[in-house]
Amino acid sequence: MSALTAETAADAEARLRVDLAAAYRLVALFGWDDLVFTHISARIPGPEHHFLINPYGWMFEEITAGSLVKVGLDGQAIGPNTAMVNPAGFTIHSAIHEAREDAGCVIHLHTVAGTAVSSQEEGLLPLNQTAMLLNGRVAYHDFEGVALDHDERPRLVADLGERDVMILRNHGTLTVGRTVAQAFTQMYFLERACAMQVAAQGGTVRLPADPVQAVVEQQSQGQGFVADLLVWPALLRKLDRVTPGYAA
Repeated sequence: MSALTAETAADAEARLRVDLAAAYRLVALFGWDDLVFTHISARIPGPEHHFLINPYGWMFEEITAGSLVKVGLDGQAIGPNTAMVNPAGFTIHSAIHEAREDAGCVIHLHTVAGTAVSSQEEGLLPLNQTAMLLNGRVAYHDFEGVALDHDERPRLVADLGERDVMILRNHGTLTVGRTVAQAFTQMYFLERACAMQVAAQGGTVRLPADPVQAVVEQQSQGQGFVADLLVWPALLRKLDRVTPGYAA
């Protein structure tokens, strides 16, 4: 590897660490964290499929770029940081990063609203504009217990397919993005749609007509551009004001 290539790879990992640490801080800021559980990962560019994930036992509000652990598909830490990672997190995230070349970032949460919708027979309903932005993009995976069995990985990957949003039944939510910004923005829409659904179920709900749903589904194209160039810079500015230090 040339010096230029090595430097470029190092720079790419450094930028990725900052974005991933920011995502952890944002999850905590939005109240989506679950003590030291759940996980967000980001794949480092390159053929090795190495990815970054949180050290198990850290609160999301504590995560910094330097604290993230680099692991390989064998689950072994790479580099000086050998902190333990969540075994269930490794099972879920390694499966998706290995199978999907476009899986730059994977977010998995256990929020109250997301888990509530994951426990409902019909899953996410197209009740409003936010939910309809996800029409045709939500996959479902049945609960098989805490994700410690690596034999579950092929079924998880098969259920996800090429989609970038998944509801893990009786468990929680998951999103995939080419970038951390895209995965986080997808999760924002998913979690907000779940919260709106739970709130609406206090009365009789009304579904929009199918043609309207189709219009919104078409209008939802191009969200990656919005996430990367508009949403993410604004979120980073918010973090810099409210909880600086994540880039350390």
